[in-house]
Amino acid sequence: MLERKTMKRKHMPNNNALILSGGGARAAYQVGVLSAMGKMLPRHSQLPFSILCGTSAGALNATMLASYAGNFSRAVSSLAFVWRHLTPDQIYTVGRWPIATSLTKTLLSLFHIHNHDRSIALMDNTPLSQLLTNYLDFSKINTAIDNNQLKALAITAMSYSTGESTTFFQGVDNLQPWKGNRRKGIRANLGVDHLLASSAIPTIFPAHKIQNHYYGDGAIRQKSAIYPALKLGADKLFIIGVSGNRSPKQWAAPDTEIETSAPSMAQILGQLLNSAFIDNLEDDISQLEIMNNLIKDLPQEKRALHQNLPTETLIISPSEELNEIAHHHLSTLPKNIRVLLKAAGGSTSEKISSAASYLLFTPEYCRALMDLGYKDAMWEKDRILAFFENNA
Repeated sequence: MLERKTMKRKHMPNNNALILSGGGARAAYQVGVLSAMGKMLPRHSQLPFSILCGTSAGALNATMLASYAGNFSRAVSSLAFVWRHLTPDQIYTVGRWPIATSLTKTLLSLFHIHNHDRSIALMDNTPLSQLLTNYLDFSKINTAIDNNQLKALAITAMSYSTGESTTFFQGVDNLQPWKGNRRKGIRANLGVDHLLASSAIPTIFPAHKIQNHYYGDGAIRQKSAIYPALKLGADKLFIIGVSGNRSPKQWAAPDTEIETSAPSMAQILGQLLNSAFIDNLEDDISQLEIMNNLIKDLPQEKRALHQNLPTETLIISPSEELNEIAHHHLSTLPKNIRVLLKAAGGSTSEKISSAASYLLFTPEYCRALMDLGYKDAMWEKDRILAFFENNA
């Protein structure tokens, strides 16, 4: 039996990697893109990616795909069902007293008056643990690996004790751990704890303990979102971003708004989240494209020295600003969360839209992002099908 599995693993159908970045509720956009792909590819075909890399909310999406690796259309249907029916109380407690208690603990922590065995955060995401338990079957990950449907699933978190970007991966036997330059890869049997750690947005959700270390959101200190995929052997990258900043229209847009007051805490939080979840991935993509263009101009003998770099990269990003969509759906947030954001200095809805775009786990907002992702992917249909045309 072992010999048969080993032979199957030697003939993985592809080394395509799907990279799903973080972004809280913004990850609903990824589900829309994946839903469109489920319509494009043959019905009931297996997962078109052998490597899945997820960070924060993107790790939740990647794990769902891994657990249904044998049937991609069913995987995206299950994922879409969860996101279309998602409500804030399935992610975090929304009542007045739990939030007040969290605020009190956070304030006391400034004076070193708190329980050191409990993480400090503005919100309690205990409901998320139950949601993950209800919808994910982690035993199916090994089944997918043994059935030659998956090479690896990787989930990235950040260690508060070491500051290292830590990728926990579960995959075929020949994959090796790595370490260096404040990032490392650890083989693990993935479970709910790894997802809670990877999605623990600093100050908003509590850090999560795995063995002897506390971990927070994987987007923090992640120098390269594509690095784990490369270490796991990817040669083609399919990246679904959660920012519209790659749009030429946005690059050319002039600064029309002049700030007359200092930034609020809500604005600062929004920009910090953007920096963690968006900027690193976009820098990654730009550098990779530059490298590949330079390599194409090298003589054949020198080009062979760079075969470890992906030869093809496809990026799907929102064609509309997610902050603006969040602005139109702020009223769907629970009242206590809106009060909390305004208390952080968001005197106008525009000033809290960026931070709110990560917390708007409401059906209206998530469905709007899914619809946008579906539309954007369908617009890129030819490029998406070309990406997969050489698959076995």
